[in-house]
Amino acid sequence: MNTVDLLEPDRLWRAAEVLTRPSPIPAAPGVYGWHFEHSPDPRLPAGQLLYVGIAPRRMATRVSRQNLRTRVRYHFRGNAEGSTLRLTLGCLLGLELRRVGSGKRLTFGQAGEKDLTTWMADNARVCWLAHPEPWVAESELIAQLDLPLNLDQNRNHAFHQHLSTLRASARARARDLPVTY
Repeated sequence: MNTVDLLEPDRLWRAAEVLTRPSPIPAAPGVYGWHFEHSPDPRLPAGQLLYVGIAPRRMATRVSRQNLRTRVRYHFRGNAEGSTLRLTLGCLLGLELRRVGSGKRLTFGQAGEKDLTTWMADNARVCWLAHPEPWVAESELIAQLDLPLNLDQNRNHAFHQHLSTLRASARARARDLPVTY
């Protein structure tokens, strides 16, 4: 996989562009990369690749049914329970994580998720590459690139401890707060 295609893509796409129908994102397996016009944390550079993800995800017993289109679109408009990227960004931006519904799910609540969606629409840019086995590509990319927002397979990154602690603290606070609906 050519890392330049993610580091310096020919085009970066905004939320408004990928949420249209028909979507420009292929319904195929692959890798996607996230760049941010304004960094979600002052210790991180703006305008650079900070996170990569894949679709589908390979699990112990099966491969998920997601593809590049469904996954990228979910990151832009979903919630922190279903998106590690949204969880990370919301924590870095200081949004309050809460237990919602039955109390088992953790999101930033309706208002927080809306604020995060707006922030992403203003700042997040994405690119993608089709790949038949994205889980292989993901491991290679994390090993080769400086990706501070990736936690999995990235324990040695200088930002890992800070981000892990921040997310764990947000989860612990959420468990102490009342459930919201």
